[in-house]
Amino acid sequence: MLSKNTLKFIKSLQQKKFRKQENAFFVEGTKNVVELLHADYKVTHVLYTEKFAQEYSKELERFEGNKYLVTSKALESAGTFQSNDGALAVAEIKPNSAPDLKKNKLILALDDVRDPGNMGTIIRIADWYGISEIVCSLESADCFNPKVINASMGSFTRVNIFYTDLPSYLQTVTSPIYGAFLGGDNIHNRKLVAEGVILMGNESNGISAEVGSFVTDRLTIPRFGNAESLNVAIATAIICDNFKRN
Repeated sequence: MLSKNTLKFIKSLQQKKFRKQENAFFVEGTKNVVELLHADYKVTHVLYTEKFAQEYSKELERFEGNKYLVTSKALESAGTFQSNDGALAVAEIKPNSAPDLKKNKLILALDDVRDPGNMGTIIRIADWYGISEIVCSLESADCFNPKVINASMGSFTRVNIFYTDLPSYLQTVTSPIYGAFLGGDNIHNRKLVAEGVILMGNESNGISAEVGSFVTDRLTIPRFGNAESLNVAIATAIICDNFKRN
């Protein structure tokens, strides 16, 4: 039976300070929970409905942590979804591990991307294009924020997110660092090699001057209409697509 203390613990994980304190986060909705159960995270709690149990009995049988059969109302009370007739799971946060920048490998770097929806979408985009590592500035959105997890649509299980002092990290990079700027070279006219770091900037201010000093190649997406700018997640997708096509 789901206790009040367990429910209180799960609800507390909506806040970053408690996620950090407990070294835990939660995932909600059938798709994300199933993705989590199939991933290499240590899952500690699963709350599920009768409907979920009927469809994913094998996953529940294999799970050795705390299991609670609950109502949809209990799931909605524990999480952030207005409607959830599937499941919610709690897992331990993995250690903050730096990526290995090998030859012929692309990684993403985010300079102060703060919107959780953008962060989650960028994780999903990285997964789509086979990019398994994202390096984030310390001011970027927390990847374990429920809004980020939900926007990633399960891709958070396949992409490693590393938080660090970005200038210090970029200082160690020997491969090309491609930065997205309004005044850069037309990306359509560049011969691109899928190796190095693609650096994306803050939603309002772009790439900061300090971080931008490490960029070796400034790129821009050519504009054909009158829009002032592109959303950072959309721009990330376009740039990744150009790298993969070339």
